[in-house]
Amino acid sequence: MTARRIGAGLLALALLGLAGCSSGGDGSDTEESEATSSAGPRRTGNPDPDEDKDPTDPSGPSESSGPSGSADSPDPGTTRPASRRWRPRPGTRWQWQLDGRVDMSVDVPVYDIDGFENSAKTVAGLHARGRKVICYINAGAWEKFRPDQAAFPKELLGENNGWAGERWLDIRRLDVLRPLMATRIDMCRKKGFDAVEPDLTEGYRNTTGFPLTAAHQLAFNRMLAELAHDRGLAVGLKNDLDQIPELVGDFDFAVNEECAQFGECDRLTPFVKRDKAVFHVEYALTPDAFCRDAKRLGLSSMRKRLDLDSWRKPC
Repeated sequence: MTARRIGAGLLALALLGLAGCSSGGDGSDTEESEATSSAGPRRTGNPDPDEDKDPTDPSGPSESSGPSGSADSPDPGTTRPASRRWRPRPGTRWQWQLDGRVDMSVDVPVYDIDGFENSAKTVAGLHARGRKVICYINAGAWEKFRPDQAAFPKELLGENNGWAGERWLDIRRLDVLRPLMATRIDMCRKKGFDAVEPDLTEGYRNTTGFPLTAAHQLAFNRMLAELAHDRGLAVGLKNDLDQIPELVGDFDFAVNEECAQFGECDRLTPFVKRDKAVFHVEYALTPDAFCRDAKRLGLSSMRKRLDLDSWRKPC
């Protein structure tokens, strides 16, 4: 989540605590978990469900051929043609869980889970259930709790971004960040993920400690897209609404937090018009406040708790 959203997110968490959250849904999504978890960093949890599944990745719900985790996947650095990459279509149902052991029972075709905290076994288990799996990584900020934290030079670390143990990165230093991000995306590919969700891709609009510009952000975001595509993975643009017109051609889908809360959902239509999914969540608003517009716009929308555990309330 970007620093711009933190205030609203904390308010959302407070509102959720006061009002409570129902676990009901509609259609095939009525299986949402009712389990609760305490507030805290949403990027913590336990990997590896116990199931030992066949690692063969089915074709999944998209129109593309060949899963990224299959035996014919290219080696890192080998570009897979765009026609063979997975590209989710507008309206594709999804689950976003970054906290706790992944609940594999949610009957949706796409899961977005933490890349570090989940293993190839977890990804294979989801593939065996017919799911496509997105690899969440933090691209715009350093995290002291990640196993590669020591690889980031201190001069690249800026201001705290509002989350404990995280600091903005100097995204101007593409020469240093490219191999670091490449290693993370290699991890996603080796674990069999189908796509990458790089977080914090709008640092230039925040107080980072560096004089970042829109041009710096475009260069950094395009670098991330290139690294993912070179490894045969789809890639999603996280928030960064101002730069959608420039970046919609570089990314395969979008991930958005709280566009309805801020009256911004119309700005995501360039993705839908290109037949690319927009995976969208709200924290403070109830589904009856945003689902009608979300469906009209072709968004894949649901309500989530701020810590992004397994609970969901889809449109």
